[in-house]
Amino acid sequence: MKGTVVALDHLLGRPAAALVHDGRLEDFFIDPPADAAPQAGAIFRARPGRPVKGLGGAFVDLPGGARGFLRQTDGLAPGRPVLVQVSGQAEPGKAVPVTTRLLFKSRFAILTPGAPGLNLSRAIREPELRARLAALAGEAMAGAGPDLGLVLRTAAGAVDAGVLADDIAALRAAAAAVLADCEGGPELLLDAPGAHEFAWREWAHPAPDAVEDRPGAFADLGVEELLDAALDPAMGLGEGASMVLEPTRALVAVDVNTGADTTPAAGMKANTAAARALPRALRVRGLGGQVTVDFAPMPRRDRGVLEQVMKAAFRDMGEEVTLAGWTPLGHYELTRRRDRLPLAEALRGWPG
Repeated sequence: MKGTVVALDHLLGRPAAALVHDGRLEDFFIDPPADAAPQAGAIFRARPGRPVKGLGGAFVDLPGGARGFLRQTDGLAPGRPVLVQVSGQAEPGKAVPVTTRLLFKSRFAILTPGAPGLNLSRAIREPELRARLAALAGEAMAGAGPDLGLVLRTAAGAVDAGVLADDIAALRAAAAAVLADCEGGPELLLDAPGAHEFAWREWAHPAPDAVEDRPGAFADLGVEELLDAALDPAMGLGEGASMVLEPTRALVAVDVNTGADTTPAAGMKANTAAARALPRALRVRGLGGQVTVDFAPMPRRDRGVLEQVMKAAFRDMGEEVTLAGWTPLGHYELTRRRDRLPLAEALRGWPG
């Protein structure tokens, strides 16, 4: 099927969602296994301990014996309940990263307790539309109090006023219930979005050409074969070039190869293809943290051009990354937020 398709189905007995564009897997999300650590977006009432010298934060007790690590310790009282939100995927053997800066997300809006103000997505550019949305949002947030902010997401620009108002009202009600539940022991107050909710919320813009919400959607779109390819560390870049992504405990190592043609022109062509493919490759595989790229040999003078290609690729994908640049040994380093369980772990038991 041509165009962009959102497929909602099940895999390994768990809800899963795939974003496919012209037969290429753009993103994939599956509900985590039952024994997985708390996922990004979940909100807990936690019990903090004392700040740990040298670590720049404090451990907090979460339900079920899990532990989180909180860096915002100003005003923190050991033993006094605090609301925290999981901010990323826990590294193996480490505490779950949490924050007190809560975000409540819906398809069209984000509520920001402690960060007042009204903001609109920069992707909404038309002045008249921005003015209309700002007025509507102001009405929807009437009486919310001075400490609650609102961000209208890009998808808000494509819905009618009633739908947007209802969305903000439902989001306010959910946030109010959580923010009022501050007393007691460690408890899950708002779970992370499941795969189908995630797809509905995060893949709203640009609007897909079709949504296939039924058993058999993955089979019809070849999603299982696409997942097999994503689980392979090596991916082709065309004309014999390839890129290999290998996660380790410390970092994700990426190696770019030209194949039989080892000329400088072939190296630059392979590197450019790798830079453009890297954001999607990392996202689909759920890989984050420190990423070190060993590009194919190329003239040093071409590094600036390649870096601009890399910046544009991550910007276009909306990725949360820090591009650190070139190392003395000629590698390129970046960091990407760990926002989900790595694909290989999420698909434990996958037969492919």
